[in-house]
Amino acid sequence: MLRKLRAGQVVSCVKTNLVDGRIAEIAGIVGFDCFWTCMEHVPTDWSVVEHQIWAAKAHDMDVVVRVARGSYSDYIRPLEMDAAGIMVPHVMSAEDARAVVRMTCFQPTGRRPIDGGNADGAFCQIDIEECIRQANEQRFIVLQVEDPEPFDELDAIAAVEGYDMLLFGPGDFSHGIGVVGQMDDPRVVAARQRVAQVAAAHGKFAGVLAVPQEVPALVEMGYQFFSLAADVLSLGTHWRQVIEEFNEQIS
Repeated sequence: MLRKLRAGQVVSCVKTNLVDGRIAEIAGIVGFDCFWTCMEHVPTDWSVVEHQIWAAKAHDMDVVVRVARGSYSDYIRPLEMDAAGIMVPHVMSAEDARAVVRMTCFQPTGRRPIDGGNADGAFCQIDIEECIRQANEQRFIVLQVEDPEPFDELDAIAAVEGYDMLLFGPGDFSHGIGVVGQMDDPRVVAARQRVAQVAAAHGKFAGVLAVPQEVPALVEMGYQFFSLAADVLSLGTHWRQVIEEFNEQIS
């Protein structure tokens, strides 16, 4: 994912709410660049995340884990399991962003605790200095901006060193301004545009939820990372279509 983003290319992502490694394998087989698994809203346990990472790696697909807001252990454990990146929800201020960087990046950027005995360090088979270098260069940190409050200091958040991407969350933003689900509200549209502009101004990548038809306009706006689908939506849509067609045939 970082390789494509750094080359100016766009990245495709699919989100899962289902706790199964086979979902990740299917996503890798069909060709997504990134698999987004969630520990903020979903009762996913660590063993499931580990299986999803294994499945994704088998198909050269990155995994980003949206972590639960908590201690540094909640943030670094996915990275130690060899996830390519983490996503931190509801970042509210520049100080909040700096705290995330401090917990998740090694020196000289942050003070992430060192282990080396996990999958990211090849279970102590990689020299610790090389492990730290790889982590700082090849793992990515995504900060979600999805509330109206942090927009007052969005430039300061974007300017924080050590993370890679700002991801705009339109659902919670629309909820925060009292127009839940109204993605075409002018304030939601303006916020989406501003995230892309501010991210670019400070050398960060910009990510957003989208459907494929929206991608060209969003690329023009400055976005490169697109979460395009969710397993539960895809299954629900397909199954609804099948049962409707079935009912038509027997009516």
